[in-house]
Amino acid sequence: MREEVREFVLAQLQDMNYDTEGIDDDTTLGPAGVDLESLALADLSVRVEDRFGVRFSDDESEELALMTVGEFTTAVAGRVAQQV
Repeated sequence: MREEVREFVLAQLQDMNYDTEGIDDDTTLGPAGVDLESLALADLSVRVEDRFGVRFSDDESEELALMTVGEFTTAVAGRVAQQV
């Protein structure tokens, strides 16, 4: 499941016109890595929520910017597994 989430996240980043070359599990989503701003993070979160049926609270938005791609995909996969 984690790999499926990771592939989806990278595909969505490309769709949002972000360069995904060189992005790995240690790349942060926020300023030091992918450089997603708050609106882009919200957009990515909504896309992930719609695709995988998980939810992120408003309070988590700041935490998402600090997460790496690996941490984010692991968190989403964990939430999906809890739903089953």
